[in-house]
Amino acid sequence: MIEVEHLTKRYGGHVAVDDISFTVQDGCIYGLLGPNGAGKSTTMNIITGYLSATAGTVKVDGHDIAAEPMQAKACIGYLPEQPPLYQDMTVQEYLLFVAELKGERKKADRAASVEQAAARAGLQGMERRLIRNLSKGYRQRVGIAAALLGAPKVIILDEPTVGLDPAQMIEIRALIHDLGKTHTVILSSHILSEVQAICDRVLIIAHGKLIAQGTPEELAGRLAAKGTISATAQGSRGAVLAAAAAVPGLSDLRVTAEKGGEVSFTAVSEAGTDLRGALSLALAQAGCPVLTLSAETMSLEDVFLQLTETPAADPAPQADAAEADASAPDAQNAALAAEGAAPAQEPAAEPPAAEETAAEETVTAETTPAETAPAAEPPAAEADGPAQQDTPATPEPTQEKGEAPHGSDL
Repeated sequence: MIEVEHLTKRYGGHVAVDDISFTVQDGCIYGLLGPNGAGKSTTMNIITGYLSATAGTVKVDGHDIAAEPMQAKACIGYLPEQPPLYQDMTVQEYLLFVAELKGERKKADRAASVEQAAARAGLQGMERRLIRNLSKGYRQRVGIAAALLGAPKVIILDEPTVGLDPAQMIEIRALIHDLGKTHTVILSSHILSEVQAICDRVLIIAHGKLIAQGTPEELAGRLAAKGTISATAQGSRGAVLAAAAAVPGLSDLRVTAEKGGEVSFTAVSEAGTDLRGALSLALAQAGCPVLTLSAETMSLEDVFLQLTETPAADPAPQADAAEADASAPDAQNAALAAEGAAPAQEPAAEPPAAEETAAEETVTAETTPAETAPAAEPPAAEADGPAQQDTPATPEPTQEKGEAPHGSDL
């Protein structure tokens, strides 16, 4: 139904959507999941034609959204995060207006479409109410009813339950689930429980990139490299742990509770395979009846956190690199200064790294007398002393460090 290929959106130097590609199949509810600022709304705005892409293509029911915008948009019903409602209109007036915008020319057809959409969205009895007097939940319903007008094949909902109270959220979720029976639905959200309860498939976006897609179960199975098994068996601690440790591939045995001859523990399947059967058999053969045995699976929240919290680079190396970059110009300047004084010095006379500041002062003192040799002022004569000593022999570190700046010592 929807094909997105290499979609990219840039705002100056900021990349909001970075080379995203995915396909939306007909008759499914897709959840676009990601943290705030991940690029969900930007992706939806490009799919619906509200924004143009910097690069890439979007096709809706075979129509390119850039080359055939009218045909593509006719297949889409869109509810933005903030529904564009006219507060001074009644619900019926607004829906009739939207129906006319979507091409319903006959008055009778518009009235029939509005009545059907209002009933589908649960707006019975609200048609004569002013929109500004409606609650947040009913305003969302008006936006959904407007999206249903025109018989679109795809319904796109951006954060449809944001700002709703728990009762309203349950009602909207039930409505979205009902819409999924007759439409292809895409909804964006950062509420994990909502996506897991409603959606057939999940697309996870982070930092503008599509990092995973599939059913919640597929994502959990793909990411869980190790499976954790929880069990409770009767018997002594030693007998239970010895029987569990004998199961090949089972490791990291940890006792979580021990009471009344019952031992509860967890173990990890290193290969990620289901070893519950082998563990049950081993405990039974050791004379330790199994009371409970279950495999812990990753929830969508675990998957989301694992995917969205890993891409950031380690800040410590960045800080070290920044310090190295900051110190590099100073080291280069010191080296250049030393090279400038090379004709009057042997290469071995380069000062140690810890004495860079004193070395620069010494080099300055060494080069100045050569340029101002005719001058007979006492400071120049004092500075000539160290310069004359530099020619036959390497200057002593103590002279470079402390004696050159103090003329009284000479």
